[in-house]
Amino acid sequence: MDLESMLRQMIDKKASDVFVIAGLPLSYKVSGQHYRTDSERLMPSDTEALVRRIYEIAGRDFSHFESNYNHDEDFSLSIAGLGRFRANTFRQRGSFGMVIRVIPFGLPDPDEFGIPEEVLDLVRFQRGLVLVTGTAGAGKSTTLACMVDRLNHERAGHIVTMEDPIEYVHHHGTCIVTQREVPTDVATYDEALRSALRESPDVILLGEMRDRDTMATAVTAAEMSQLILSTMHTSSASATVDRIVNTFPSSQQRQIRLQLSMVLQAVVSEQLVPTTDGKIVPAFEIMVCNPAIRNLIREEKSYQIDSVLASSSAQGMHTMDQSLFNLVKQGTVSKEVALQHAIHQEALENRFNAVGL
Repeated sequence: MDLESMLRQMIDKKASDVFVIAGLPLSYKVSGQHYRTDSERLMPSDTEALVRRIYEIAGRDFSHFESNYNHDEDFSLSIAGLGRFRANTFRQRGSFGMVIRVIPFGLPDPDEFGIPEEVLDLVRFQRGLVLVTGTAGAGKSTTLACMVDRLNHERAGHIVTMEDPIEYVHHHGTCIVTQREVPTDVATYDEALRSALRESPDVILLGEMRDRDTMATAVTAAEMSQLILSTMHTSSASATVDRIVNTFPSSQQRQIRLQLSMVLQAVVSEQLVPTTDGKIVPAFEIMVCNPAIRNLIREEKSYQIDSVLASSSAQGMHTMDQSLFNLVKQGTVSKEVALQHAIHQEALENRFNAVGL
């Protein structure tokens, strides 16, 4: 099987992910739904050949991966005239496998991906911490790419990104854009972030806040008049605050709450929801830190943040459940699907019943 031809077919099918797994035909995902091709089941020799080929295209050392039985690898690559891809290679049941994320050339269009102006407008902050959160595959990288592109055409300065791996390539616009890949260009996120602070940055995009050291450095950087954009695997604004605080020892949690209450500017939580016409649409929770929210963070009352969001629509804020409610009201998403993705299912169902939905 020719890898390049296979990927071209997947792009024609508008696949977001391609699955190369022994024992199954070539499989792919479109709009959140999984499909299998009519091809023969892939044998271990087939998957190994395809994995070897993608390493060859990416210019990476396959022997290093081959000799390490307890490791997977994540990297990006480009194929001329075809697109960019993010590959995750791994072993399963003694055979090689991989999942390939399709990243078409060019930057995403916010309108096409349903990213609202309220989210893009969060790059107006000159300093502080703006987080985009959600599960894996929720669209965080796409949202951040749109936010960086907005910055790159509306203000001047130096944008430094550190990603694992680089997905979207940004060209210099009104800003200088430096993109570093972990671990190809720099060993770790923490090291990349510390290095970036010596590179006269105005905006830093940190692909993910994974550990305590990286979080501590990011918060410190946000105090030093830089705008920090990053992601976390959390489902809501309140859960994001708690996740950051709880990463630190109890003796440091009071201090980190105080720092976070001062530097956190906004949290956007998103998830992709199937629509009634078989596509997917993003649902967003948006929190912008006002004095009330900053006080709740300081006073260890993050569980009350949802109430503030629900009553602050005039300030561009809303909860995830409010976003889902509006999608159902517009006829974009079914009530049943919305309830499956709700944070507070019973409360959302009561609201649907109250308006006869």
